[in-house]
Amino acid sequence: MLSQTKPLDPSSSAHDRVYRRLRTRIMHGEIEPGQALTLRGIGKEYDVSMTPAREAVRRLVAEGALFLSSSGRVSTPELTSERIEELAALRALIEVELASRALPRAHIALIDRLQAINGTVAQAVARRDAVSYIRSNLEFHRTLYLRAQAPAMLAMAETVWLQLGPTMRALYGKLRKTEPPHFHRLIIAALKAGDEPGLRLAVRSDVTQGLKMLAG
Repeated sequence: MLSQTKPLDPSSSAHDRVYRRLRTRIMHGEIEPGQALTLRGIGKEYDVSMTPAREAVRRLVAEGALFLSSSGRVSTPELTSERIEELAALRALIEVELASRALPRAHIALIDRLQAINGTVAQAVARRDAVSYIRSNLEFHRTLYLRAQAPAMLAMAETVWLQLGPTMRALYGKLRKTEPPHFHRLIIAALKAGDEPGLRLAVRSDVTQGLKMLAG
């Protein structure tokens, strides 16, 4: 008997494509806090009809990446100080645990990869390129956390990153960074030494310090 394959739903694949691209843009800070988005504008940008655009927005609203007002206006969230502090605390809890779980699996190749990514972070800082900075910074953390082999926990961390993307863009402009994150070097040093307390402290400091400055 021939197996029957379910035909692809063009609308579904289009919606998923729009969702993933828009999600990445928000996470990397390409869209500023409070920026309004329209279904028509999204459809035009990604060359899709209103239905895939609407479904993508619905998913992103559910994840906290977009805000839907009572009047139907869609925008990236403008976070209050309290919300920033809450998300910073979540990052500290989740990412410190991920780093701790990754430590026993932190081989030399991983450390070399983290050092290379940190070089990309430094280049982005030197160019004052906020989006490249955020992208490479998140790549640094994700590369480490993948070694934890805790996909549910990593998915939670990514949801927090997604909610913070536009705010991180605003933070970058406020801090006027001129050098790569000091705590990345401490994270790498702790991994080399197998120093779990040092690793936990470095990760907690790295993921909360800047956000606390913004919330303050």
